[in-house]
Amino acid sequence: MPLDPQARVHLERLAALGIPPLDAQTPEEARRRSEAGARALAGPGPDVRVEDTTLAGVAVRIFEPHGGRDLPVLVFFHGGGWVLGSVRTHDQPCRALAHLARCRVVSVEYRLAPEHRFPAAVEDGWSVTAHLLAEGRPVAVGGDSAGGGLAAVMALRARDRALPLRAQILIYPVTDCDLDRPSYLENGTGYGLTRDAMRWFWNHYMGSAPWERPEASPLRAPNLAGLAPALALTCEYDPLRDEGRAYADRLRAAGVPVEWVEFPGMIHGFFRLGAVIDRTHEAHARCAAALRRAFAEPPTSSAAAS
Repeated sequence: MPLDPQARVHLERLAALGIPPLDAQTPEEARRRSEAGARALAGPGPDVRVEDTTLAGVAVRIFEPHGGRDLPVLVFFHGGGWVLGSVRTHDQPCRALAHLARCRVVSVEYRLAPEHRFPAAVEDGWSVTAHLLAEGRPVAVGGDSAGGGLAAVMALRARDRALPLRAQILIYPVTDCDLDRPSYLENGTGYGLTRDAMRWFWNHYMGSAPWERPEASPLRAPNLAGLAPALALTCEYDPLRDEGRAYADRLRAAGVPVEWVEFPGMIHGFFRLGAVIDRTHEAHARCAAALRRAFAEPPTSSAAAS
């Protein structure tokens, strides 16, 4: 279908600002711009309790609805290509998920590249996830873009260590390093996230390490059986569309319960654009509904697949 009208207006406004392409910026410049514009694009979000603290030696921001006690937990990983983003840039969607799903959201301030290359983000994410799983309460993982890829890796690690995980919420996730998929060629310019920007992200994150490693490209993991149930969201006008679809297909083929939802006419990054794109709130509601179902059901078997 045609590009969503609100997404089109957003892209036109971005173009009018004359911001240099991401791959023409330094990580520091890109981070400043990302942080500066995040709140205005996202909106304030629901009123929930917020606490900045550390878990397992990693900085986190915790969101939970007022009056909540003994709540299940979503471990959330922000997007930004492993180079940008923070608990601040993703404050609003985490507020929304905590409010709508009636859960505690633990947003992980994992170390960023290129100062801290792969696998630093994975190790920080696992430190927090394993710590929360050890508490014995229901735990799910989720994230958007690169954060969605990290969530997928957390699900793989949980399975391999026979730890119970309720769900994985994969919002237009990075699951593979192949930049020649049709969606990269169709949507690689003109829709916000570009093919060149993704190459810039991958280079900063991986350095000389092979991009094909499963903990960077989880689509290349040899076996996806036994993973936690998944919700996978993709967008029609997103370079990452095809790898998100492919990951959902592989999970389903491996016997993992999967709900795949594609947002027609939508662009990458809309999950945190609640102030400018109305369908953002629909995506938040979809994720929250999946979390409520997952937290109400018994945990899946996490025995390592043979």
